[in-house]
This record gives sequence, structure tokens and C-alpha cells, in this order.
Amino acid sequence: MEEQVSKILKNALQEIEQAKELKILEDVKVKYLGKKGELTALLKMMGGLSNEERPKMGSLVNSAKSEIEEKLEVKEMSLQSEELAKKLESERIDVTLPATKARRGSKHPLNRVIEEIEDLFVSMGYDVVSGPELETDEYCFERLNLPKGHPARDMQDSFYISPEYLLRTQTSAVQARTMMANKEKTPIRVIVPGKTFRREDDATHSHQFNQVEGLVVDENISFADLKGTLEIFMKHMLGENTELRFRPSYFPFTEPSYEVDVSCFKCGGKGCNLCKQTGWIELLGAGIVHPNVLKMNGYDPEKYSGFAFGTGLDRLAMFKYGITDIRLLYGNDIRFLTQFDRKD
Repeated sequence: MEEQVSKILKNALQEIEQAKELKILEDVKVKYLGKKGELTALLKMMGGLSNEERPKMGSLVNSAKSEIEEKLEVKEMSLQSEELAKKLESERIDVTLPATKARRGSKHPLNRVIEEIEDLFVSMGYDVVSGPELETDEYCFERLNLPKGHPARDMQDSFYISPEYLLRTQTSAVQARTMMANKEKTPIRVIVPGKTFRREDDATHSHQFNQVEGLVVDENISFADLKGTLEIFMKHMLGENTELRFRPSYFPFTEPSYEVDVSCFKCGGKGCNLCKQTGWIELLGAGIVHPNVLKMNGYDPEKYSGFAFGTGLDRLAMFKYGITDIRLLYGNDIRFLTQFDRKD
């Protein structure tokens, strides 16, 4: 029986050494140490030995089993390392190949215009303020000199949530909030960019659009201050050759009020299809703050005066970047948006 153990041990160690794959190694383990393995069969024969032979043979078989298990473990680790090395070699990434181009995001043209306007007016000493898009009738209309039943409300067909609340039709509501929040009634210089909402029935207007409005309240503010501010604003956004034209108009919250045209940047004022052969494009509304608005919001119109102006950001972005369809601003078409992926 000693010869059998020695022979089994020798054959097992030889087959373990010759194994080139983990599957072959597993077969060797089963052949010698499995339930029907050769070394296991010897252990089952121990019952037929005498009491004197049994301890000696048991020790011999167990020693052989331990040596086989140790060699199996060492060989298994070696084969696993080899297989891992082969896998890494076969799946290696060639870093010299051209990489897949990462798709970069870009600022939306509306955001570009908003940031440019904010930078300009902050440099001129203005604050950028915001307010709720769900507004009360009081701030959206009444504190801007549009009491209930005022005919000018018909110009702003509104989305009412309740008799008191509506989606704001203009960012002017924030001007009233700013004046009311200024407890000391000190001078104000603010711009208010943001979304506005109006019910529209034709294909040429959107129910949602963006505005930026400006408000200045101080002592001795005149039309000259308004004109100078708008000239700086428009020349910065549309080019140094831009000219302004003021036409008398009507807004309930300003008096006097003006529609402000800019010279057509496409034809230089000569007349083209963009300006409908007039040489001018209507772009802003502006005026001197109405005394009633000052009074309703806590300012003494005998001491303070001011000016306000507003323009549509969507239209300004279209003019600035040559965008021909307003729907492109809201379509999220990647082909359109990637055109603005550049460093300014």
C-alpha cells in the first residue's frame, strides 16, 4: 500500500506540473482527491488494515493529500496569473489610436445675451434682480398704474391661475416689488431679466418669451439719461454704428413714453427685407416713470424721477446672431445649438 501511495503522489504531481489550463487542473484534482478519486479510494481501504498498520498508512495518505493540495493551489494561482496576463494583452487599449471625440455643450444664445447684458449694466452700477413668475394682479398691473378695468390690460392677454394670481405678462412687476422693498427709498438702478407669459393666437408669437427691463429712480433723472443709457446698451449689443430713433407712444407706467427703433444692422439704414425697406427696426419700449407709479410705490414724485425701458431678449438674440426663426431658440436642436460652441 505504501507503493500505491507513492505512485499516486508521483503521478499527481507530474500531471499538476503538466497542466496548462485551469480546466485540466480541475480534472486532475477530481481524479485524485474527488469522491471517487484514487487517493480517496485508499482512505476507504483503511478499514481493512490491522490496528498496527492503520496509523502509519493514515499518516502517509494524509501527507500525500496535503502535498497534492498544496501543489494544486500553487499551480492554480500560476495559471490564473497567466490567463489574466493573456486577457490584458488581448484587450489592451491602443492609446495611440485617435480618441472618440467628446461632444461639448455650449451656452444657449439666450443665455449668452443675458450674460452680456448683465455684465454691461453691472459695470455701469446696476443691480440684477429677479422676481416670481407667478405674480399677483397687484404687482403685475395695479402698482404699474393699470387698475382693474383699464383698457390697456387688453394688450396683455394673460394666463390667470385665479382671480388674483397670473403668470406675469411683463418683468415690470419686479420694478414695483423693488421700489416697495426699498424701505429707505434710496436711489435705484436695476435690470430685470426673465421669462414672461402671454396668451397668443397667431403663429408669429410665442406664449412664452424673455424680457429684460431696466429701472432707474433718483433725483433729477431726465430723458437725456434714458437716451444716453439706451445708446450705450444698443451700441454694445448691435455695433458702434447703431443709431436710435424715439417715437412717442403710450405705456400706462411711463409718461412720456416712447417706442425706440434701432437702425437696421443688416442694411445700415438703407432699407432691406429685414427692416421692411424702412431702415429702422422697433426694438425697445421706454419712458419716464409715471408720477402715479412713484407715488403708489412710496416715492415722492416731487423729489424723485426715473426712467424705465424694456426689450425682448428673444428678438435681440435673433438680431444679434442672425437667427431667422424664433422656434429655433426653444427646439433644442443640437445642430443649431452647437453653432454657439465657441470661445468669445
